[in-house]
Amino acid sequence: MSQACDISSCKRSSCALCHCCQQNICLPHLKEHQDLLVSELNPLIDQINALGDRLNALSLENKMDDARQKLEQWRVECHKKIDHFFKEKCRELDRYVTKKVDTQREEISRIQSKAVELIHEEHATRHDLDLLTSTISDLEREVYQIEQTSFNVRSQSLEIDDSCITIEELGRHRFNLSTLPAVHRTTKYIDGSWHLLAANDRFLLMHQNPNLCLVDRHFKIVKQVLWNNDWIYDMCWSSVLDQFIMITPDNVFILDHNTMLIRTFPLIQKQKWLRNACSDTSLFLSTYELSSSIIEYGLLPSIQLIKHWKSPDTCQKNEIISYMRCNNETFALIITEPLNKTIRMELKNSKTLARLWSLPLNDAKMSKFVFNCCSFNDDEWLIINCESEDLLHITKQGKLKATYKYQSKPLFASMFSSNILAISTENGLNFHKLQ
Repeated sequence: MSQACDISSCKRSSCALCHCCQQNICLPHLKEHQDLLVSELNPLIDQINALGDRLNALSLENKMDDARQKLEQWRVECHKKIDHFFKEKCRELDRYVTKKVDTQREEISRIQSKAVELIHEEHATRHDLDLLTSTISDLEREVYQIEQTSFNVRSQSLEIDDSCITIEELGRHRFNLSTLPAVHRTTKYIDGSWHLLAANDRFLLMHQNPNLCLVDRHFKIVKQVLWNNDWIYDMCWSSVLDQFIMITPDNVFILDHNTMLIRTFPLIQKQKWLRNACSDTSLFLSTYELSSSIIEYGLLPSIQLIKHWKSPDTCQKNEIISYMRCNNETFALIITEPLNKTIRMELKNSKTLARLWSLPLNDAKMSKFVFNCCSFNDDEWLIINCESEDLLHITKQGKLKATYKYQSKPLFASMFSSNILAISTENGLNFHKLQ
């Protein structure tokens, strides 16, 4: 006997089991169910079509424009470094040849003067003639050797591996300091070393008593030079000069990471310096005094004094700039008021010193040099609290994102390469590889 349709008020006999609602229904109601399902497909198709239109309207060129500009900037900077290295080696070759030739010229000039003197005095002895003859023979051999000299240039092919450039998607999986990876590698400090850090995309600059050392991406000291100047108060990297800059209380020095030669920065003003920072075009030096000033030096096309920034543009009266760093045309300042022991971080425009935001870091027990900072990923900031042993992760809008209690007393930090965070402590230099 056939079963009645499960739809209320329907007196027809069922003919099928509807798998959607698990009801026995008649043929007309089965068709109604099917029509209802088909009707629900229409808005889904509309959504799919809308997504397709959005994807077709998406400008891939605009999305990739900034990344391609960075790739182009990398290419240009690499060419500049190769050209600079090439010119240095050409100058080295010129100096070597010129020195040998000049030495022989000086000797020829000396012998000519001696011969003229003997002729003028008309008092030449056999010994004088024999000595001149012997000297001329030696010179002939030296000149012949110079004439026959050739130079062999031994060079290594330039290795560029895939790790030189990493392409990452911003806006997803952003790093949070609360998940800081464990220490990947540690370099122990020698007694008497200073703990300041500075880095470019290839090297980290550190002080390992008594030398300034460059550490590569494999955490190996690859170059070093003796530092026999005054106590270094701060150091930073200048991408424009392609050199590191260090300041002492009275002087500023430049370190060439290719030759490891140290020279004095041509200061126009003499001050007591405390901190330095570099933007894409300028070097900023802060003075060691209340109501700190900032002296700006332009670095292109030549080094020149640009501006002397004073209070209240820099900080308020009776305040001191205890630390500063630049990043992407912004200027992070740690500002302390010693009398009331108030501390804050300010982000300013590096061209106008207009304040973008301010973040209080108050603690009555803190000294004026207990805080410092470094630029972090995605234009964010890392603040180091040396006294509480905390690391503070600050967003680009000036909000606290995370706090991390470090395993030992942190002193300074610097991003090294694109994914290595270097943190100096009282005992050693720790490297963290960020994911």
